[in-house]
Amino acid sequence: MSHPDPARPHEHEEVEKSKVRTAHAEHVEPEKGPHDPKEINPKMSSDIHYWAKEFGVTGDQLHEAIRVHGTHVEKVRAALSHHK
Repeated sequence: MSHPDPARPHEHEEVEKSKVRTAHAEHVEPEKGPHDPKEINPKMSSDIHYWAKEFGVTGDQLHEAIRVHGTHVEKVRAALSHHK
């Protein structure tokens, strides 16, 4: 029986090395505007995040305002201005 070549790592050692993971950089979304400046798309998390921050409310408060007043930005803005 021949001995394995010590210069070549065993196959399982290569597999183990490939499993080692390095930490990824934190994903940060660039500040973007809304998808549509006149309508809020409640199914787009980026729209909810943007408009909630814009209006100074939580995502849940924004969703409730959209449910009651619709998705038109000015209607939601007027409804939420009474909220403050």
